[in-house]
Amino acid sequence: MKTIVITGTSRGIGAELTLQLAKEGHTVIALSRKNNPDFDAFKNIHFLSVDLSEVQSIEQLKNNIQSITTSVDVIIHNAGAIVNRPFEEITNEDFLFLYRVNVIGVAQLNQVVLPMMNAGGHVVTISSMGGVHGTMKFPGLAAYSSSKAAAITLSELLAEEYKEQKISFNVLALGAVQTEMLEEAFPGYQAPIQPYEMAVYIKDFALTANKYFNGKVLQVSSTTP
Repeated sequence: MKTIVITGTSRGIGAELTLQLAKEGHTVIALSRKNNPDFDAFKNIHFLSVDLSEVQSIEQLKNNIQSITTSVDVIIHNAGAIVNRPFEEITNEDFLFLYRVNVIGVAQLNQVVLPMMNAGGHVVTISSMGGVHGTMKFPGLAAYSSSKAAAITLSELLAEEYKEQKISFNVLALGAVQTEMLEEAFPGYQAPIQPYEMAVYIKDFALTANKYFNGKVLQVSSTTP
């Protein structure tokens, strides 16, 4: 059984992922601003409140995580923020917020947790097809997609930096999944994949794919968007 840190666990894919891993017996440290009531039934789910847009909130995590465990096997960066509006209407505050959550929050959480990881550790960043070079791009998502691209590059760089420690970094660039975030980006669009289904894929990937991949970006998409 592994100890897994997951962000963005209050709803959608993150909530499903947390529950699936807990049901298999893994220890899950669920990070989000709000708790999910379904977690209360599991002794192996440890919820910690954190705001990934706030530096101090992330820095306080170190002691909180160490009170639960001294070793982490997997990090899943699932949390994300989105803004959908014409480029000329996107404010400086919008850009700063999205980059704090989607990029800087990922980097800072890695800095907190990586010292607790041993050889064989796996860091999985959930990105977006919109952040992958050469894929179709959509109006209104300039801040979101560019931040997701930055998160991809960060993962690729860390894969190189930590390869001697045998800690793997991989990215799953997701396509359309029927979540609240998808509704914000593409109102009314019906995705062919539900959060539960995508959570199954991410769970299996996070637990096993570091044996086969490091520094990779895998496109997980059956539709555009």
